[in-house]
Amino acid sequence: MFRVTISGKFGELDEAGRAAVLGAADLAFTEAGTFSHDAGLTAFTFRCQVPAGPDDGEPEAVAAAVAALDAYAVPYRVLRVAATDMRDIKVRRR
Repeated sequence: MFRVTISGKFGELDEAGRAAVLGAADLAFTEAGTFSHDAGLTAFTFRCQVPAGPDDGEPEAVAAAVAALDAYAVPYRVLRVAATDMRDIKVRRR
């Protein structure tokens, strides 16, 4: 499982695009992806959780997250992308 965060700027949003972004506003990581954004809907952070197979790496996870972002059909420009492989996270139990 990967958690991918894409930071960027929106292009010119029409009413349908504004509604799509506002409808997906949340701070959680989901497979469909969620947005957090500024008040003017100019800058955003898109969070997406991507299932990973044993041979999947960061490039495949980023590509899947960009595809999930593209599914919202809003114009955007990517500024930063960060991916975390949750398989590498170690949990310390007390």
